[in-house]
Amino acid sequence: MQLANGANRRAELIASARAILAQDGPEGLTMRRVAASVGIRAPSLYKHFPDKAALEHALIAEGLGELVRLIASWQAERGGDLARIARGYRRYAQENRHLYRLMTERELDRRRLPAGIDESAEFDDLMGGHDRARAAWAFAHGMVVLELANRFPPGADLDAAWASGVEAFSRS
Repeated sequence: MQLANGANRRAELIASARAILAQDGPEGLTMRRVAASVGIRAPSLYKHFPDKAALEHALIAEGLGELVRLIASWQAERGGDLARIARGYRRYAQENRHLYRLMTERELDRRRLPAGIDESAEFDDLMGGHDRARAAWAFAHGMVVLELANRFPPGADLDAAWASGVEAFSRS
């Protein structure tokens, strides 16, 4: 990938980092690899990101922004169908396995993210409040993490487990 001049530079660096992350996971994401993938030396990256954590937070912000926009569109399409939102959340995590891990496995420095990016008032409204929304997210996140790590027993019906969890949140 050839690095362009101007305003696209940061976006290209993030895109390159995301491609490396998708291929090799958080462990494979290094400043040196990102720089090499766009044809520059690693010290040049520091003009755009003061450290690796800043680059990771740019990726986290991108992923959270995508997920917030997707949840909002799923809610708008079917009037807040929790089952649809859960299926979409699960699919997003499966399709973006390493980005999802980066977004959720470490302590999050919210000062490095755009304000409010990891919150969705619409989801709070759908779930009947902030506490219920957090509980629903904890269910979905726990299911995703266990599924991505292959921690369920062989033959476990994960679709049924997801449906059961969604039903429990929908009833209460």
